[in-house]
Amino acid sequence: MGNKTLKRIFLSLLVLILILFGIIFGSYYWIKFQSYQHLTDDVTQITPHKTALVLGTSKRVIGGRTNLFFKYRMEAVYNLFSHNKIEYIIVSGDNSLVEYNETRDMRLYLLNLGVPDDRIISDFAGFRTLDSVIRAKEVFGQESLIIVSQPFHNERAVFIAKNHGIDAIGYNARSVNRKNSIKTFYREYLARVKCMIDIYILHTMPKYYKEKENFPD
Repeated sequence: MGNKTLKRIFLSLLVLILILFGIIFGSYYWIKFQSYQHLTDDVTQITPHKTALVLGTSKRVIGGRTNLFFKYRMEAVYNLFSHNKIEYIIVSGDNSLVEYNETRDMRLYLLNLGVPDDRIISDFAGFRTLDSVIRAKEVFGQESLIIVSQPFHNERAVFIAKNHGIDAIGYNARSVNRKNSIKTFYREYLARVKCMIDIYILHTMPKYYKEKENFPD
């Protein structure tokens, strides 16, 4: 194999790497640019809404310790409720396994904080962020929402909402320091690439969204 051939291969690989990084970082910052003005961590700046959607995650991490992403999201949505910014809370998560039920864990945590049971609506088919956000509109009939999660997650969720005709703002739960969540932050880069493909190319819809649920008036 000649030097010219090796040079072409090297340049081709370099171009592919640059394109790949361009897609990853372009997706990350495009979603951030489209969403960041619709996020806040100041509860006093939020206009009251009927409903908040809190995005699910596991209650515990490997080793049995409390997952701080979970804890801080529950505390944030309770803060909205205690400040009379919302009437109802949709807890949306994955319960695909008997021993793993994010929605149940969120409901129980909020009940322990003092949220009345009839103010909590369970969405058992929130298998991923896209499902949770779109189902809030298509299944539960909520076209205006406060979405509750950490800032990086809220950016993606609000981006999805805006592209599906949902008037959404993100209320930021307390962030988790990167030492305890480095994998989550790196995974977000790939999640945003997938999000862009879902929104702009595949026009992906949730796994379950055609059956409607009754929502309190």
